[in-house]
Amino acid sequence: MVYSMTGYGRAVQSLNGKEITVELRSVNNRFLDCNVKIPRVFSYAEDAVKQCVKQAVARGKVDLFVTVQVTEQENVKVALNRPVLEGYLTALRSIAADYEVRDDIGATSLARFPDVFVVEKEQEDEEQIVADLTAVATEAVAAFNAMRAREGAAMVEDLRSRASTILAYVAKVEERSPQTVAEYRSRLENKLREVLENTNIDESRILTEAAIFADKVCVDEETVRLRSHLAQLETLLTDGGAIGRKLDFLLQEMNRESNTIGSKCNDLELTRYVVEIKSELEKIREQIQNIE
Repeated sequence: MVYSMTGYGRAVQSLNGKEITVELRSVNNRFLDCNVKIPRVFSYAEDAVKQCVKQAVARGKVDLFVTVQVTEQENVKVALNRPVLEGYLTALRSIAADYEVRDDIGATSLARFPDVFVVEKEQEDEEQIVADLTAVATEAVAAFNAMRAREGAAMVEDLRSRASTILAYVAKVEERSPQTVAEYRSRLENKLREVLENTNIDESRILTEAAIFADKVCVDEETVRLRSHLAQLETLLTDGGAIGRKLDFLLQEMNRESNTIGSKCNDLELTRYVVEIKSELEKIREQIQNIE
C-alpha cells in the first residue's frame, strides 16, 4: 500500500476515569520528524506514545497532541500539618504577650496560613496510564494511516495514468525514430558528396561515415531504458510501502533518458513528443513529493 505523507487522525476514549484525546497531523519531510505535545504531568509517557508513530510512519513531519480530562473524582486526603500549625500558634501567642495585643486567634484565621494543611492524592499507576495513552494513540494512528492510504491510492491512480501517457509517446517516438534516422543519413550522404565532390574518396567510405554519424541520432537505447524505468515504476506502485525516495531516484533516471532523446533528435515531431514526455514527468515529480 502506498501512503501519502500528509494526513490527519483523531481518537477519543474514556479509560480509568480519564477522557483521553489524541490528534495527529503531518506534512511532507525528507525524514520522520515526530513532535509530541503532552501534559507535563504525563511526560513519562511521551516516548511510548512517540513509538506508536514510529512503528507506523516512515517519513513526514508529524505533530501529535495529547489532552487528558479527569472524569471521575480523585481520592484526595487532607491532613493537618501539626508542626507548622503549632509553630504559627506559638508565634501568634508570643505577639499577643509581647506587644499587649488582643489574642483573637481562631481556626478560620489559622487555616489561611500557608502549609497548614497537607493535600495528598492517591498515587497513580503510571504503567496503566502509559497503556491507556498508547491505546488511544494507536487508534489515532490507525485513523491517520487510513486517511493517508486513501490519498495514496488516489496518487497511485494518477501516476499510473501519467505513466500510460508517457508510454504512448514513447511508442510514437519509436515509430518515428527510424524514419528520422533514415532522413538524417540521406541528408548527411548528400552533404558529404557535395563537400567531397572533387576529392577522390571511395563511395563505400562515404556511406560508412554517414551511417556512423546517423547512428548517433538513433534513440532506441533510450526508449528501451525508458520503458524499463516505467515498468519499475509500476512494480514499486504495486509493491507499496515507503517508496517515495525510490520513486524520486527513478524519476531522475527517466528525466535523463528523455533529455538524451531530446538532445539527439533533430526532428520537429520528435521534439514535440519529448516535450510532452517531460511535461508528464514533471507532473509525476510534483506528485511523488507527497508519497512516503
